[in-house]
Amino acid sequence: MSTPTVTSADITGIVGILPTPSKPGSDSPFATDTVDLDETIRMVERIVDSGVDVLLTNGTFGEVATLTYDELLTFNDAVLSAVDHRIPVFCGASTPNTRDTITRGRALMDLGAAGLFVGRPMWLPLDDKQLVSYHAAIAEAIPHAALVIYDNTGVFKGKISSEAYGGLAGIKQIVASKHLGALPGNDAYANDLAAVKGQFALLPTADNWLPTLEAFPGQVPAAWSGDVACGPEPVIALRNAIGASDWQTAKAVHDDIVWASETLFPNGDITKFMPYSIQIDRAEFEAAGYITPGPARHPYSTAPQEYLDGGAEVGRRWASLSSKYALTPSQGSAEHV
Repeated sequence: MSTPTVTSADITGIVGILPTPSKPGSDSPFATDTVDLDETIRMVERIVDSGVDVLLTNGTFGEVATLTYDELLTFNDAVLSAVDHRIPVFCGASTPNTRDTITRGRALMDLGAAGLFVGRPMWLPLDDKQLVSYHAAIAEAIPHAALVIYDNTGVFKGKISSEAYGGLAGIKQIVASKHLGALPGNDAYANDLAAVKGQFALLPTADNWLPTLEAFPGQVPAAWSGDVACGPEPVIALRNAIGASDWQTAKAVHDDIVWASETLFPNGDITKFMPYSIQIDRAEFEAAGYITPGPARHPYSTAPQEYLDGGAEVGRRWASLSSKYALTPSQGSAEHV
């Protein structure tokens, strides 16, 4: 029986999450063949050349919920071909049920993925036993797939509990979890970290990487960022400063990233952001100008204008930071945390 070639030790630095570029007209409910493959390849080559360490595809704003099966495979085939094994790629396989997730996961691994980015079914919330059983079933069915799991309270109707994390720690194929990180006045990250006992990494957001690392030195080897599609330069600068233990520079970059993200949540309220996250993120990518994202796919194709304006402001601010932290070729790689 084959086993994953990627382990938790390989999850370091910046884990970039990709959108799925779309063609004009992709917001129509009758659209077909919506993936812009030329833009996908251009996006991936730019991001990989920048020095991003790991890629995830088809999370929420990667529109795993709106792509057809054929579109999902076509997109990921283009991503994997462009990456050409230079860095690990975890392809999004989430569906509303275990059997379809396994089917998608097998097909994505056959394309050459290093592993799978897996969210749990969200039609009904899962209890801890069901949640662990779901991930165990995928691991058993696809034993050569490393797994990055997806802890998103808004999408999956609740957070993964520390007790469930303890059960997930027994699944050796899990190499990381997409997490929020340590939050003020909240012990969830500390409890989750204790539960996994070092078996896999809990990845904070890039704008929360430095505070989480300061709270848990040596235990936060990587952070995730969807903003790589606005230009990876700021998060690469953060990674390089952390890797060099240049804490003054790291704090300055961290503060800039927090500033750029100020208007992402409408009125600072994440509960207002979540129902429109795909559309707001699309507005951000469009305004940043690093890629041409195209329209969000139906039915997630409209949102309050003021919410979209907030996303666009993030994109404009991020573009200014990308210019500020523009990379020279030697800066694309750095000592890992």
